[in-house]
Amino acid sequence: MTSLEDLKDVATEAGAVEAPEEVTLREPKIDSLGRSYATGKRKTAVARVWIKPGAGKITVNGKDQTEYFGRAVLQMIIKQPLVAVERETQFDVVCTVSGSGPSGQAGAVRHGISKALTYYEPALRSVLKKGGFLTRDSRVVERKKYGRKKARRSFQFSKR
Repeated sequence: MTSLEDLKDVATEAGAVEAPEEVTLREPKIDSLGRSYATGKRKTAVARVWIKPGAGKITVNGKDQTEYFGRAVLQMIIKQPLVAVERETQFDVVCTVSGSGPSGQAGAVRHGISKALTYYEPALRSVLKKGGFLTRDSRVVERKKYGRKKARRSFQFSKR
């Protein structure tokens, strides 16, 4: 039996498969004002996020992030991608978020920041991908069905 590596060697010698060259990074997407834009989503929340070089200030819907997201857990969730790539004090983040509740909005902002960072610095993609920040959490609330009290809960059964 031949191993997989032997088959690859034979294929490359025959010219059937090209040998992989260096991985090319994507081109940074930066607008005329020096910002990168991305959209983050979670549940029914949608966040529009712009990042630009700065002192590390995060503004959500015109308010400081500590004022908008009162709970420390939500503030931590927003900062996770910046902490993972060690850029907490290098970028200013401005975002507008709508829909859902505080938890969904924080998740949407986190997703948007992660995507915007990859657009600004494509080399950060691998770190953010490993951390799971680029994956959109696709869980949403299940719709209510007719003949049911909620999505799955039935009305109470009465024998008599």
